[in-house]
Amino acid sequence: MRDEIMFLAEETPEGGFVASAIGYQIVVEANTFEDLRITIQEAVRTFFKQPPYPRLIRLNICKEELIHV
Repeated sequence: MRDEIMFLAEETPEGGFVASAIGYQIVVEANTFEDLRITIQEAVRTFFKQPPYPRLIRLNICKEELIHV
């Protein structure tokens, strides 16, 4: 197992966030960024079932912005 796991999070059009783990089948949703962090921690513990868990969770936020020319 790796020492860290990486998630890529995006804001949803409806509001809230969705995050996916890179290299693992873990996807979570939450209404707020703070809830997203908690939900990711719980999902990682659930996915790996028992220690040792990854020591670090790296969370990258992707924000799309459209700029008209």
